[in-house]
Amino acid sequence: MLRRTFLQTTAAATALSSIPTFTALATDKPMAKSYRNILGHKMAYVDQGSGRPVVFLHGNPTSSFLWRNIIPHVSGTHRAIAPDLIGFGDSEQPDIDYSYADQADHLHALLDELDLEDAVLVIHDWGSATGWHYARTRPERVSAIAFMEAMAPPFHPIPSYEALGPFEDFLRGIKTPGVGEEMILNKNFFIDVFLGQQGANQPLSDEVMAEYRRPFPTPESRKPVLKWPREIPVGGEPADVHEIVKANSEWLLTAEIPKLMFHVDPGAIIPMQLAEMLKQTLPNLESIYLGKGHHFLQEDYSDEIGQALAEWLTRV
Repeated sequence: MLRRTFLQTTAAATALSSIPTFTALATDKPMAKSYRNILGHKMAYVDQGSGRPVVFLHGNPTSSFLWRNIIPHVSGTHRAIAPDLIGFGDSEQPDIDYSYADQADHLHALLDELDLEDAVLVIHDWGSATGWHYARTRPERVSAIAFMEAMAPPFHPIPSYEALGPFEDFLRGIKTPGVGEEMILNKNFFIDVFLGQQGANQPLSDEVMAEYRRPFPTPESRKPVLKWPREIPVGGEPADVHEIVKANSEWLLTAEIPKLMFHVDPGAIIPMQLAEMLKQTLPNLESIYLGKGHHFLQEDYSDEIGQALAEWLTRV
């Protein structure tokens, strides 16, 4: 049996000083994409390099653009794949509900069609829920997982809105018909505020924000962005997402698949206290503390994440 490991024991044993020093030239330009017809809809994905596949999964309200300055660190030695979720980036925006099931069905079908073997997942935000789900149900395809700001144990479905503390009014508002539409569709809160102003250590540049806004020029086009937070399970609803999140959490507590966690302080969904707990509870886990950060740490620490991934990939 593999034993749990983590980096803090040897002066941050695999701290960034021992990682290859290649530094990518930061870019604010999107990467070239390939396209496939998945379940009757066009899905876009970055596909660079060759060799063992490393699959980068984004969440809400981003796209494969989130990984633009991390992918070059691994695409020289691996096949780097970064899908745009259905309704996001350059993937089609069909007239569907954009439920968790819709998103997972499209993403998982795309990854199945790419016929992945011995794949490494790199996951974030809702990309973590769909990523854990994929690895749990297709263990023959996935052999290692790196994660950051991810849904992780003891992530249990939220029993009630009151349990959210200071976030109670926020999530209630998003899930309330009419109020959520005003916040997300009309005021574009998730992109302009949560991502652009609060998600990184500094407000994102106009050029970067223009690319993140590009797929969502109208209130109607932002329907996928609104649906994701409404899928957060509270009090057992939505029931299907409740069961998937619960199953993912239970699986992670025993799964011996190699894992690498990146975390920051204060973080958002992996605060420092949870990060320390995960170091003690998740099997076969290594971890890297990056420093001050919030939810979109890819925008602050792209080279550090890319270099650490490159080094880790030589060992798993």
